[in-house]
Amino acid sequence: MDNSQDVSSTGAAGAALMGTFMVVWLLFVCAIIAVSIWLYWRILTKAGFNGALALLMLIPGIGGLIIILMLAFGEWPALQGRTPVQTGYIPPAPTT
Repeated sequence: MDNSQDVSSTGAAGAALMGTFMVVWLLFVCAIIAVSIWLYWRILTKAGFNGALALLMLIPGIGGLIIILMLAFGEWPALQGRTPVQTGYIPPAPTT
């Protein structure tokens, strides 16, 4: 009988340890997601887009891809109406 109590107490301690680990891991993952959304919100706002588009990051896999493609290939509203000198890009002089 004594041996079965040792096994069940070891199992209970292991379950408690695993439960604690899962809670800490869940909090860590939530913090990473929150920081990612905040960062993308700031980037999208500076590019002239609605910051709420950062919530696309909540769609696993494809959300971040959509945002990156939008930033890479889309027209940035913050740059519309600016001359090349204002954007910092000066095209090369034509060669004759």
